[in-house]
Amino acid sequence: MTGQGAKASQQNGHEVQQSGIEERQADEFLKKVADILCAYVSSQSDKDEPVVRLANPDVLKQHFEEARIPLEIEDGQAATPVDSLLAGVSTALQYSVRTGHPGFFNQLYARADAVSIAADWLAVAANTNVHTYEVAPVFTAVEVEVLSKLARCIGGQYAQSHDGLFAPGGSISNIYGMHLARNHADPGYRTRGAFGGPHMVALTSEHAHYSYLKAAFLTGLGTQNLIKVQCNDVGQMLPEALDQALVLAKEQGKMPFFVGTTAGTTVLGAFDPFQEIAAICKQHKVWMHVDGCWGAAALLSPEHCHLMKGCELSDSLAWNPHKLMGLPLQCSAFVTTHKGLLQQSNASNASYLFQPDKLNQEYDLGDKTIQCGRRADAFKLWLAWKAYGDQGYGARVTHSADLAIHFEQKIKSSGGAFVLSHPRSFVNVCFWWIPPALRPFNPSTASEQDLANLGKVAPRIKDAMQKAGDAMIGFQPLQGLPNFFRIVFPSAWTVSTADLDALMTRIDAFGTKLFPALQV
Repeated sequence: MTGQGAKASQQNGHEVQQSGIEERQADEFLKKVADILCAYVSSQSDKDEPVVRLANPDVLKQHFEEARIPLEIEDGQAATPVDSLLAGVSTALQYSVRTGHPGFFNQLYARADAVSIAADWLAVAANTNVHTYEVAPVFTAVEVEVLSKLARCIGGQYAQSHDGLFAPGGSISNIYGMHLARNHADPGYRTRGAFGGPHMVALTSEHAHYSYLKAAFLTGLGTQNLIKVQCNDVGQMLPEALDQALVLAKEQGKMPFFVGTTAGTTVLGAFDPFQEIAAICKQHKVWMHVDGCWGAAALLSPEHCHLMKGCELSDSLAWNPHKLMGLPLQCSAFVTTHKGLLQQSNASNASYLFQPDKLNQEYDLGDKTIQCGRRADAFKLWLAWKAYGDQGYGARVTHSADLAIHFEQKIKSSGGAFVLSHPRSFVNVCFWWIPPALRPFNPSTASEQDLANLGKVAPRIKDAMQKAGDAMIGFQPLQGLPNFFRIVFPSAWTVSTADLDALMTRIDAFGTKLFPALQV
């Protein structure tokens, strides 16, 4: 294919000026792009490739200029030749972070598997909106079946009766939880608004995800009415502290309506004690939501499903298969035991879409949501689950946990070069690399200066590793402790214990080079 100029064609007696890729060239273009994408997906496990070719925005602009497809979309932008479009595709992949690389441990997502990537491509090619059955019959039916499967995995009352949706991310799922809880506790809010209603408060743990805070913004609750409940040293909500906070709120004339728990906190990976919390919520007649975006996949592992014990007693649950299950971003589900409440809380009955006398209107999903446009995200999970089955997913989740256990054991046997900042929880391991000048290191007895010096280590090691295209691992401070690394193992089925051993050796080498005498 070569470049295109402007051409004229006749449609309904009118001359239409055309430029860009013509219909006859589109198939060839797509096939060439597909070859590029398939080669990229196949190369994800290639350890000779860097995790990232680090480049600042100015350098990125230069690379796209060299590919003859500048980043800027100019005023009066002309059609770009196909060869330059293909070069742009290759350049975008070349300078993107390779999240499928065995050295990518930076976020709570990583490699996407080939089957679900293909399913995502199919959904994009179909280009429909999963709001009505008439325009998305297959994807609507699939979403219903996938939600049913997730509900049965959760078990308990979810398996008996459930409702749900696929949402654009776990934060939105958590917002749905608070939104439904408020409408359940105060049905008049939907029409009356907050003015004239009860003084409502919600409660979450001090380690809960920031999406609960955003839910307070968006629902009109207000951050002053979001109460943070104390946690223990490993990041789990303390049931006795929750009970005390609920009692105090009621004594102050407030109306608690929502308790947001967590299955796998972002940093420490903690699982709240769901059974005890559920009993307290039942006693106080408060909605219990589980943010299982990260940790709910533990339900699939026979060895680790005990971590989710009691989650089936909740009123709603968020689950992100694009994290531990390895689905492409995004794939996020919200499930509730309150059948019909999504429709009751969100329906607008738009007459141009949700006509009661329309064929198959009873299967429409769109009026249960706060959206109009909806992607067919459930199809990715449906096809992948068919490909790998319950046993396959269970094995993958167990493998991720086994890697975390191995990494923890290597830290403990490192002779003081590595020290755990917190006990491992499921697939989260938090640790320091300790400069020789600070060994042996004990955070409870270290001086303020030593802690301050140690806080500079993880950022500098990460910076050096990123620039070298080596592994990417996140870091952060927490509860007065200086910056520590947090390594996580989402969709890590291609990562081996040998990979982790080599990673630790490289971290040690970077650290030793950077801090020969603790020159921070």
